[in-house]
Formats: sequence, structure tokens, C-alpha cells
Amino acid sequence: MAFCGKCGQQVNDGVKFCPACGAPMATTTPAPAPTPAAAPQPATAPQQQYQQPQPAQQPQPAADDTFSRMNNTADETSQFDPKDIEQHKGMSVLAYFGPLVLIPILAAKDSAFARYHSNQGLLLCIASIIYGIAYGILSGVILAISWRLYFVVSIIGLLGFVFAVLAVIGIINAVNGRAKELPIIGKYRLLK
Repeated sequence: MAFCGKCGQQVNDGVKFCPACGAPMATTTPAPAPTPAAAPQPATAPQQQYQQPQPAQQPQPAADDTFSRMNNTADETSQFDPKDIEQHKGMSVLAYFGPLVLIPILAAKDSAFARYHSNQGLLLCIASIIYGIAYGILSGVILAISWRLYFVVSIIGLLGFVFAVLAVIGIINAVNGRAKELPIIGKYRLLK
């Protein structure tokens, strides 16, 4: 593990910029402080081993928060230049508004941060189009079988809210200047 030379924050190896202050990282890591040697015990006294007290474990909630687990994705913010992030937040937000994803793709070609969010916005747009086509076909087939199955079509239609939730998560990440993968689709890359 490395430490930031400016603020002292501990950062992962290979990170180019400090996630806390944005300073460029040096390639060297400080040596760990030496541990003091234990004083020898007299031969006549029985040796007792000192045990560190164990920290109290936090109780886990009975029901795990599914959303928190699902949103626990890779955060690659430290790999981007802080100036690039500040300059292209607006373009990155546009990437999550469906067809408007073309604006940051074409207007911010040189920004790595905008391309990162454009990739996710493009994936989200393509996935929502595929969902819309599949939903239209499936609802037509189900309603052709019987109009009484309309409740099934309604339930399947509720899955469309997933795309809205993913878009909101992406917008929040872009506004906060974070390059964090979206759940489900964030690990795929169409744009390099």
C-alpha cells in the first residue's frame, strides 16, 4: 500500500492520483515503521503471553440491503485526472439521457472521464431499446393468448424501472465526479 505525499491518505498500488486530494502519486512507498522488540522476561517468572483485545464485531442486520450489495461495484475514479473530471461532469451526465449519449461521444472524444460514462450510457440505452422491443413482442403474444393475462404484462412492464434506476445511479456518480461501474452492465466496454 502506498501513501499520498500531500495528504498522507493510504491508497492502493498502481493508483495515479490520490482519491482524497487528487495529487499525483509518487511511485515509491514509505517503509513501515519498525516494531519495538519485547523486553526479555526474567527466567524465574512464568511467561505470560499478552493478547491484544479483539475489537467488538458489529452486528450484521438481519436482512442484508440488496441495493447496497448490488451497487458495490468497482470504483475507478483514481485512474482519471481530477481536472478532466471537473471539466467534463456535464458531458458525463448527458450520457445517461438515452439518445443524448451521442453528445458526449462526439463532443468529448478526448476526455477519458466522459468516455467512461458515455460507454455506460450507451450500454444502458442499447439495453433499454432491446428491453422495449422484447416487451412489445412479449406483451403482444401474452395478450393474444388472453386479455385476462394483462396483469402479467403489467408486472413485466415494471422491469423497465430498472433502467431508470441505473440512469439515476450513473447521473449521481457523474455529478459527484466518480467513475464507478453501474450494477449489472458497468463491467462491459463498447467504447475504449
